[in-house]
Parts: sequence; structure tokens; C-alpha cells
Amino acid sequence: MKKSMKFGIAVAIVAMVAAPMVPAAASAAPSPTGLAHGKGAVHGVGHGKQPHTAPAKSGPTSIAYVEVNNDELANVGRYQLADGANAFDVAIIFAANINWDGTKAVLYNNDKVQATLDDAATQIKPLQAKGIKVSLSILGNHQGAGIANFPTQAAAADFAAQVSATVTKYGLDGVDLDDEYSDYGTNGTPQPNQQSIGWLISALRADMPGKLISFYDIGPASSALSQSSSTIGSQLDYAWNPYYGTYSAPSIPGLDESKLSAAAVDIQNTPQSTAVSLAQRTKADGYGVFMTYNLPGGDESAYVSSFTNVLYGQAATCH
Repeated sequence: MKKSMKFGIAVAIVAMVAAPMVPAAASAAPSPTGLAHGKGAVHGVGHGKQPHTAPAKSGPTSIAYVEVNNDELANVGRYQLADGANAFDVAIIFAANINWDGTKAVLYNNDKVQATLDDAATQIKPLQAKGIKVSLSILGNHQGAGIANFPTQAAAADFAAQVSATVTKYGLDGVDLDDEYSDYGTNGTPQPNQQSIGWLISALRADMPGKLISFYDIGPASSALSQSSSTIGSQLDYAWNPYYGTYSAPSIPGLDESKLSAAAVDIQNTPQSTAVSLAQRTKADGYGVFMTYNLPGGDESAYVSSFTNVLYGQAATCH
């Protein structure tokens, strides 16, 4: 996903998972049919009412990334199915960054991300009151630090402690790991290694038992995870395809179809007909997750309904 404006632009740029695109501070990599994430380190404030827990629904877990640089996280809670269930199950704040302070990786929130966290009373808690989980996405910031190049287990544990402290401080439900825009090697930082992502996931799981840990399947960390032990992958809750408008499930030992999204939809750029097709394939193939990105303000119920009708047999309304 990209950093400021996760342009999931349907641009036919071919990019390898290990080499993401480079926008300003935290953006996403291109895919066979479009860019992965937009940019991600800034966002706005919000509003919101204290809602009630919505009815449960049957079908894939639905994910909604929000570019808080441009839109409010609270928008995720405005969408409901006909029976009152939430259209989205997990809202992800896109995105915080991994900075390099000259010695180690440090977690950094730009002003928009920080504003969203500080405004938890209207941006986060109302979603959670409805039963929607809220996670924080983290990714590189062109400074050489990322999730794939922790040089030691202790270094990974130090960063995990920073992340878990933020999750605890702001009452979040978890974290999303994204290996983009790190520019490994910059500022004298090390190149990626095979152990880094496993060290980080294990440290996060130890620090945050019961919290969500998801993985945006891109970058050197993706390559390392695909070759790792199932004991690492099984500590993840979800993983998904990073290339919007395409259908390709991650291959991570320890994660089965129930925890994977082969579909990747950019609500502002993926054609609605493609979203419908991806939903149909998700349901037919039995994948347990459906990932969307770039939910804007306004009323996108027609678009959202196009895939909720397929996934849950119900249209969505925007309140």
C-alpha cells in the first residue's frame, strides 16, 4: 500500500514483490494490474457516534484499509448489511511508518495518523463498539528500516515492543505488517535477511496475545515467509494479496484458505465488475478473507453492495 495516497491505480506496471514503488513517504508497490498500496503516513480527524454491537454475519472476513491522510477511519462503521451486520469486519489505519534514528528502527506516526489515534473517541471506539476490529498498518519510510532487515532477534523484539506499546496505549486490536518503501541499505542500514520477519512476528505474538497480526504479502519479507516454518506463519491471523484488481492467494506455510484473501480491491480504482468477479471467485474457492483498500468518504454503498451481495447475499447501506 502506499504511504500517502495508496494509489491502487489500475496502472499496468509490472513490479516484483521485492521492489515496491516509491512515492513520498509510505506508498505501495505496483502490481500486474495496478499499484499495491497508496501512500500512508497522514490523515484526518473525525466524528462518530457510539453505536451498538451489530449482528454477526456468515461469510468471509472483510477488510477495509483507510488512507487516513485523506479520509476518516470512522467511515468504515457507516456501512451495514440489510440485517444490520457490519459490511466490514476489520478497519486498518493506513499507515504508520518505520523510521531509522541512526541506530535502530523506530515507530513513527505522521500528523494525520497521530490525529486518528488521538481522536480514538470518534475514530476508533465507535467502530469497536459495533464489533469492528481496528488495526494499525506499519511500513517503511525510505530511511532504510523495515520489517525485513532487523539484524538481530533483539532488534526485532525492540521494535515489536514499540508497536505493542502503541496498540495498548490507543486501545487498538492489532497491527498490519507491510514491507514497502523501506529502501533497504539507505543510511547504512543492512539488507533484508531471512530471519527478520519471523523474529518480528514471534515477538509481536508474545507481546500481544489475542491481538490481530496481519500481513500485506509483499516485499523481501514475503519471500522469507514463503520459505519459513509453519510455526511462524501460524502466528499470523491473516495475509492477503497486495495487488489491487488481481486474484492471487499468498503462500505462507501455516496459513490456510480461511485466513487468506486472494482478492485485492481498491474501492476507488478497481472497476466494480472486477470487484464482483473477485468476490465470486473468493466464495467459490472458499477463501475466508476479502480485502479492500481506499474506502473514501461519501456514499459508496452501490460499490460495496456489489461485492457484499455476492459474499453475504445482502446489499450494503451507508448511514
